[in-house]
Amino acid sequence: MGFAESLSQQKFHPIIKLPESYPIFDFSGDYDADKNSINKWGIGKYDELRPSMYKGEQYSSEELAKVRNIHMGIDIGAPPKTPVHAFADGRVLFAQDNAQAWDYGPTLITEHEIEGFQFWLLLGHLSKESLQMSPAGNEFVQGEIIAEVGSKEVNGGWNPHIHVQVSLIKPSEGDLPGVVSQEDHSEALKIYPDPRIILGAIY
Repeated sequence: MGFAESLSQQKFHPIIKLPESYPIFDFSGDYDADKNSINKWGIGKYDELRPSMYKGEQYSSEELAKVRNIHMGIDIGAPPKTPVHAFADGRVLFAQDNAQAWDYGPTLITEHEIEGFQFWLLLGHLSKESLQMSPAGNEFVQGEIIAEVGSKEVNGGWNPHIHVQVSLIKPSEGDLPGVVSQEDHSEALKIYPDPRIILGAIY
């Protein structure tokens, strides 16, 4: 039984307790942060081409002739200070502030082993207090509050949300490429599977 099939048999705790209804955003066209800020809750999709969303210098490179704009996680929009729960037992591998503008801001990478599969989860755009709540090496149990949603002032400059990204390769630091280029897309799909494996059918 493969990774996705094995995890589909498990019952996980919601990372964020969503309201009964919420919008599913489409960022494949023009991105308007002010318009989207009207919705405090919502979901941004996995494996979505977002041609106008990423303005930071880290998303394009003239030297490599690459533009990174394909989203490899799922975004969960929620108000600042909304609790972020552990979907399963695990431990914190990294607690790091990626403080560059339009980056993740405060970020956790957690480590998990389920049904013999080891994998890692990035939670980005958190509050600064999250790094004290869940320092590197901290162990936690399913359902425990391990972080909270960050405000726009600390989360890299984004409307409040968290970025959830699964990795099948152990990160070497508290960071992962949340968006990738077209050139790297096919390989990224193998490394960063759909987070609905653990989030469930949230869209």
